[in-house]
Amino acid sequence: MSLLRRRDLLQRSASALLSATLAQAGLPAHAQAGPGHTGIELTQLQAERGDDGLLLSYTVRFELPKDVEDALLKGVAVVFVAEADLFQSRWYWGDKHRAHAVRRWRLAYQPLTRRWRLSFDGLSRWYPTLPEALSVMRRASQWRIADNVRPADESDHYIDFSFRLDTDELPRPLQIGLGGQSDWTLAVQRRISIGTPR
Repeated sequence: MSLLRRRDLLQRSASALLSATLAQAGLPAHAQAGPGHTGIELTQLQAERGDDGLLLSYTVRFELPKDVEDALLKGVAVVFVAEADLFQSRWYWGDKHRAHAVRRWRLAYQPLTRRWRLSFDGLSRWYPTLPEALSVMRRASQWRIADNVRPADESDHYIDFSFRLDTDELPRPLQIGLGGQSDWTLAVQRRISIGTPR
């Protein structure tokens, strides 16, 4: 066995042992990303009942990987998607899907004006810097995702939330070349109960 192969196996074994130890201690295990990959973190996710329906608030923390930013600077637009699905738990059958909500942002760079264009829900807005455009997508407050759930039924309902870079919206030639490139795998997901902050 080559020295590089042996080192790789030892690193994987050590990572697995560390994750198992942290799990037994009740601590989260954070996987290390590959070189140049910044990762993504869901720092806040909360659902609550409002006057006009079930409301979801979230905050996502991420920086664009270098490959994605380079593509943007070359004129390739990227799409980010936030999705929320409401389910009702049922012991006698599969869980019932009650509602689905989705938000989509299209981010593009305009070299002539050196500004960033962010399109959402048919409207577009211009930003002078990339961080300003990204900050709009990173958080949502009181996003209506469904009709209200009765307080007595809250314990039977949960929400599956995801936020991701949608590579299916990229030009087809670029999609073909993405196999195995972790920088384009920018996604986070979580499940919460109704009224439970995370």
